[in-house]
Amino acid sequence: MIRSHFISHDGVTIHYLTSNEDSTSVPLLICPGLSETAEEYIELMEYLAPRKCIALSFRGRGLSDTPDRGYGLDEHVADIEAVIADAKPSRFHLFANSRGVSYALGYCDKHPSNIIQSLILQDYPAEHKAMPEGWADEYIHHYLVPFSRQRNIRQEAVRGIAEESIAKRFSRGIHKRLLVLRGKLEGSLLSDEDCRRYERLCVEASFAAFEHSGHDIRNTEKDRLYRTIYEFIHPA
Repeated sequence: MIRSHFISHDGVTIHYLTSNEDSTSVPLLICPGLSETAEEYIELMEYLAPRKCIALSFRGRGLSDTPDRGYGLDEHVADIEAVIADAKPSRFHLFANSRGVSYALGYCDKHPSNIIQSLILQDYPAEHKAMPEGWADEYIHHYLVPFSRQRNIRQEAVRGIAEESIAKRFSRGIHKRLLVLRGKLEGSLLSDEDCRRYERLCVEASFAAFEHSGHDIRNTEKDRLYRTIYEFIHPA
């Protein structure tokens, strides 16, 4: 059901997973969050069967390479481009979580074409954030090491993201069906104004609020999250 692939571009090898490759339905391309890997989405991929899914691990994460440099928005968008070029979907739904939202929107900004059938964006505003001073050490010592996630994202990647990320607010209109998933408890990264901005960017924007979740919706309301994704992209 799940197949593993490696694609090299610009000297960096990116790992991605596919499921149900013989399916004729429109596939779902998954852009994980900051420290997430493709493997963390296998359960969702299985839930959506028999739909084909494609999930990548961005540079510095999972089984993908960890280059010395190249952790800005453009390089992460290039990871998505490389996976799409290798997997060759004629069109796809695009789902992104947390920091992956900015990478997905960066791709959409660069490729405003009909290949993207719809967008699902989870708990992140329409912007690529620069990291504040001291963020890398805080993230490594208070999250990455205590929660044993060094194999999910390497410290070199965390420091590269801190050094190379430049703030950008996405302003291009989103001319797709859009579903924004939002946690309602403390810890959510989406404000009311962020949601209004999505409404201004997309006339087809809809919203799903998760009343019992902060930012990590998958760990608090997984069943409803998976069902919401399924219903939005079904039967296309």
